[in-house]
Amino acid sequence: MQKLQSNQRMSKIVIHNQTVYLSGQTGNAEDDIAAQTLTCLEKVAALLEDAGSDKSKMLFATVWLKSMSDYAAMNEVWDKWFEGVPPPARACGESALARPELLVEVTVIAAE
Repeated sequence: MQKLQSNQRMSKIVIHNQTVYLSGQTGNAEDDIAAQTLTCLEKVAALLEDAGSDKSKMLFATVWLKSMSDYAAMNEVWDKWFEGVPPPARACGESALARPELLVEVTVIAAE
């Protein structure tokens, strides 16, 4: 097992049995839902690269939205990001996030 980009609280990447687990990724609090979603996905891509993986190897994603009223706008960015790549299995739900300004958080499990 490997834990990468770790601090006292958590590791951003954990690799176990050729499976990559990423911590939740959020966008910039001042941005709208589309920009926050894109930032989340860009952060996911960078972490996957550090783990020796990429978005084509994503197995499962969980998307937490502050409000399901942002579902369509988030999906628009999500669908564009996965153009040409079969997307992972996914769950999406509404949740209070770590700060009220955050509109979306994405967690990912991927193959190495």
